[in-house]
Amino acid sequence: MVRIALKRKNTDLSYAHLVFSLRKITFMTTIALEGMQFFANHGYYEEEQATNTYFIVDVYVQIGDKSMREVTIADDLTGTVNYEMIYEICKIEMKKTTRLIETLAQRIYNRLKLQFPFATKIEVRLSKKNPPLAGVADRAYVHIGLS
Repeated sequence: MVRIALKRKNTDLSYAHLVFSLRKITFMTTIALEGMQFFANHGYYEEEQATNTYFIVDVYVQIGDKSMREVTIADDLTGTVNYEMIYEICKIEMKKTTRLIETLAQRIYNRLKLQFPFATKIEVRLSKKNPPLAGVADRAYVHIGLS
């Protein structure tokens, strides 16, 4: 058990005490690839599928402390997340025309889960730049994250 005393100013109490247990702390490492850009023709309407637009994909893969310790000792890509593979998976899936970006993001997620079964958490954020609306919007996105 660890006890931390925090000094508080301008109060009747000179110290506030916070008690917590280190037994519950688990260290995780996140390997991310952000801002992958693809020019593709995904969309619900035929006009969207006939016209290419920009999509941005962000991927976050979390691995546990034990896996990370083994990787850092070996200093090798085996057993960790190779972000070149993340990019290749996204590139392959982005080439398949899809009506819903939710479906596309889920396919990317599923492929990543198969590629990195040791991952404790995976998140995929897929943004569509300048969605076809009656007004102005920079992007529409879907964020899928399951642990």
